Amino acid sequence: MTYQHSMICHTEGIQPIAPVKWRGLDGLMSVFWDAEGKAGAHAYYLSPDPRMVIFFNDVSGEIRMSNRTGSFGQFDRPMTRALYVPAGVPLWTKFNAWHRFSHLDLHLHQDRLLRLLSPSVGGSVARSIVRRPVEVQNVGPIEALAALLVDEVSNPSRHAVYAESLVGSIATALLDIPEGAREQPNARLTQAQMNRLIAAVKANGGRRMTIAEMAAAVGLSESWFATVFKQTTGKTPLQWQLGRRVEQAQTLLTETCLSLADVAAQLGFSDQAHLTKVFRQIVGETPAAWRRARLNFPVPE
Repeated sequence: MTYQHSMICHTEGIQPIAPVKWRGLDGLMSVFWDAEGKAGAHAYYLSPDPRMVIFFNDVSGEIRMSNRTGSFGQFDRPMTRALYVPAGVPLWTKFNAWHRFSHLDLHLHQDRLLRLLSPSVGGSVARSIVRRPVEVQNVGPIEALAALLVDEVSNPSRHAVYAESLVGSIATALLDIPEGAREQPNARLTQAQMNRLIAAVKANGGRRMTIAEMAAAVGLSESWFATVFKQTTGKTPLQWQLGRRVEQAQTLLTETCLSLADVAAQLGFSDQAHLTKVFRQIVGETPAAWRRARLNFPVPE
């Protein structure tokens, strides 16, 4: 499925001098521009997804860039031959002199980029990488890869997987990926992360949370969370969460007069029978029997 990128773009004094060439691929869009900007030309860009820009000529003497509005002359810097702009990072550019340039824009859905990186470095490391901007002047092999992609974008002659693999190679060459980066196989959740997770479960009223919600509570990707959680607790997230919910059921059974059906409903079990089945599996007896053994007064069941 082709990807339709979305970007806010305002330009003044910049115009293409040849038809724009583009190709939509799986989770990404490749766009080649041949353009010129006059002295004083300026632009603003903001995208909800990451993007990479590779220039085929040196523009550092003519184009300035900044990530702060109204900061030219204070926080601006020369435009480099290649840059990676993370999702949601604004970019302003300004021309000091007339200049003709050509560049390749690569717009990627962030999930597509994470799928590219995660198998090699792990989910949480990949999420860290895609949040770091990159600006390089020495493009080296990046330019050669980009030129191959421009040829394929201009005159498609191969299966889309060829162009997609070129984009992947450009991304891995440009992004700031520390050598040897990989999540440790014996990594564990910190106590602070476990505390945040326990607080999130309590705040949810004992109702079942999805693995995605649990992962978000501790700031990890869903797949990596499931891995390190098992290494930390010896249980899957579902098994652990059922245990926490049963603990909350025990509290309600001893500190309130709620019926078993009401306890089941309050904690998000499908019905009383479901609560009884899970409770017996974890505690070793039914909630009714467990409650009777601990209270000296009758309660509804």
